[in-house]
Amino acid sequence: MRAFSQLLDGLVYTRARNGKLNLISAYLREAPDPDRGWALAALTGNLDLKAVKSSAIGEMIRARTDPVLYEMSRDYVGDLAETVALLWPRRDDRPAEQDDGSLSLSAVIDRLRSVSRADAPDALAQMMDHLDSSGRFALLKLATGGLRVGISARLAKTGFAQAFGLDVDDVEQVWHALAPPYAALFDWAEGHSARPDPEGTPYFRPFMLAHPFEADSVDLSDYAAEWKWDGIRIQIVGTGAETRLYSRAGDDISGSFPEIAQAFSGHAVLDGELLVKGEFQGGEAASFNALQQRLGRKAVTTKMMEDFPAFVRLYDLLIEGEDDLRALPWTDRRARLEAFAPTLDPDRFDLSQLIDAPDFSTLADIRAGARDAAIEGVMLKRRDSPYVAGRKAALWYKWKRDPLTADCVMMYAQRGHGKRSSFYSDFTFGCWTEDGDLLPVGKAYSGFTDEELKWLDRFVRQNTVNRFGPVREVEKTLVLEVAFDSIHDSKRHKSGLAMRFPRIARIRKDKPAHEADTVIGLKKLVS
Repeated sequence: MRAFSQLLDGLVYTRARNGKLNLISAYLREAPDPDRGWALAALTGNLDLKAVKSSAIGEMIRARTDPVLYEMSRDYVGDLAETVALLWPRRDDRPAEQDDGSLSLSAVIDRLRSVSRADAPDALAQMMDHLDSSGRFALLKLATGGLRVGISARLAKTGFAQAFGLDVDDVEQVWHALAPPYAALFDWAEGHSARPDPEGTPYFRPFMLAHPFEADSVDLSDYAAEWKWDGIRIQIVGTGAETRLYSRAGDDISGSFPEIAQAFSGHAVLDGELLVKGEFQGGEAASFNALQQRLGRKAVTTKMMEDFPAFVRLYDLLIEGEDDLRALPWTDRRARLEAFAPTLDPDRFDLSQLIDAPDFSTLADIRAGARDAAIEGVMLKRRDSPYVAGRKAALWYKWKRDPLTADCVMMYAQRGHGKRSSFYSDFTFGCWTEDGDLLPVGKAYSGFTDEELKWLDRFVRQNTVNRFGPVREVEKTLVLEVAFDSIHDSKRHKSGLAMRFPRIARIRKDKPAHEADTVIGLKKLVS
């Protein structure tokens, strides 16, 4: 566990992407089997343990230390695992980890995989008695099922590829044909065996991505314009016998949207946008807020599928039967897609329509007027472009619609995690009702510089009027200009509104709070 806990510590406190990659690469080269395979599974979110509930960990630490000290420490630190790891009392009659080889990463995972949920807290406590604070932190992160160390699954796979001189896209192609602790993957990486063969399995192919739009470098006659839909990009992979759905990061999300996987029985690979049908839009796409009700769920109920029916708007056809179409120009693939799409269930699949615009001026007007709930902007795809992994210059562009803005009043603040755990960096803000009350309309934790974060943190500390655990209520005097992509009706929030991608654009020290925007004004922006 020591090497793995040191890896997690390094990832938490390393900000640069290359620095994180170097840490992952070094660990995967040096750690023994099967520890490194289990570590890779944990870093990519593919470690399936019977997670210990946070409430059980809270009960464990309250029984071993002053509950008031724990609550105060949790408020200051902001992270359960870090707080408990630091407060956990060391027992003098237990050997330290370096004297007890039974606490290797693989031994810990074997224990957590075999223990019942009822016995898990006792097993966890016994292991924690043998570990230092870093080891306890790593153990608790594994046990609760959420590492949150500032890396994505793609970054972890890139670190693996870098460690052994491989192409990360080659790693992605074999990834879903393998299972932790990935012995065959490491054998291939170290030259002990041939590349694992994913053929015959519904494996992931890396997505083609787009660059931000650059008007000066684009001749519209060379490009096709298409709506950029505001759902989540997915890949449908069918072998004829099995179908899987993959997110842009290569995560298998078939369990979250089983009706889509069940509706596709073909032998093909398609690229599209996963959306939810709108109740009041004649079956057209609803806002991202509706889709969010289903994201992240490993299993969904029949009622959930009825309330938020999913469908896929198709963009591209990569493979049809035995024909790999990725090297063909976009125009040829589009023709094949237009012929293929009508063979699918129309309740679950439709075709993303092209935009007819003779020039950029017309296209800009069309884009500016599009405030449909599910439209995020416009895509420009070079007509002769092959389908290639990653972002390739001058092939595809994304032209997002301009963000909306509103002046809101800061209401509450909460500490962040990791390197932000000592700063109040998560801010809830509100707008005025007709009765002169503030209602929360969103929460943001990005958009500001490091210097602005320090200023905001000081404001929170100096203007706190109430405390609710880790949350502070502040005087309603500071106006924040909030930028957001869209705003939608929501039954989950008291204001009846939900913002899409809110971020703080400016700190409006010059504006009095009573001049901030109103809830009624925001409702007029609902799309």
